[in-house]
Amino acid sequence: MILPDPRRQKQLQQFVQRLGLPEQAPVQWRLLDIALTHATFSAETNYEQLEFVGDAVVKLASAEFLLETYPDCTAGELTAVRSIVVSDRILAQIADSYNLGRYLLMGNSAAGDRSGQESRLAAAFEAVLAALYLSTHTLALIRPWLDSHFQPLAEEVRQDPALQNYKGALQEWTSAHFKAMPEYLTQETGPHGDAHRFTAEIWVKGERIAEGTGPSKKTAEQAAAQVAFLKLRGEP
Repeated sequence: MILPDPRRQKQLQQFVQRLGLPEQAPVQWRLLDIALTHATFSAETNYEQLEFVGDAVVKLASAEFLLETYPDCTAGELTAVRSIVVSDRILAQIADSYNLGRYLLMGNSAAGDRSGQESRLAAAFEAVLAALYLSTHTLALIRPWLDSHFQPLAEEVRQDPALQNYKGALQEWTSAHFKAMPEYLTQETGPHGDAHRFTAEIWVKGERIAEGTGPSKKTAEQAAAQVAFLKLRGEP
């Protein structure tokens, strides 16, 4: 169904062309319009419900791609890679590569909020995936262009699965190999302003695996998680 507003219809067609989809692709334009509408533009009709569906769609699309590309990887390894390639940071980067923000309808309050840009782009991107999926109830309108983004990302993650998120990577690793979650014992061991103010220990199934320090609890735990992750993987 063509939208009643020819200007908006043209915008959405331009966006679909950016994705590399054919001109006659069976897109439900009303759904795509909603997917690219922020709540500050319309409180009643916006992308929030589609985002809910899109969260599942992007996980399915990435799971299919990873299983086909890396059939010899364990389920834990595939899960660890997927958790990063479908993160808000990555989804926002992909969305920005298609200039999604140009097509996103939003109120002035959101448009002026630079701090929320990443989350908005990621959410709208998931909603777009939902709109495309619901147009055919398959991944036919998604994987032909999304796989090209997953390919280099997955390779990069497999070389360094942590990508600055060693806590997440460690959790995936211990869950897959030990069926257990890492436990953090973090305490203040230095004065305020000290680069080693906090010390974090990591325990897995009653065994102390690693220790790290940092100026905050978060950085200390990340440092400890890095040591633990590399140690468990047998890396120096």
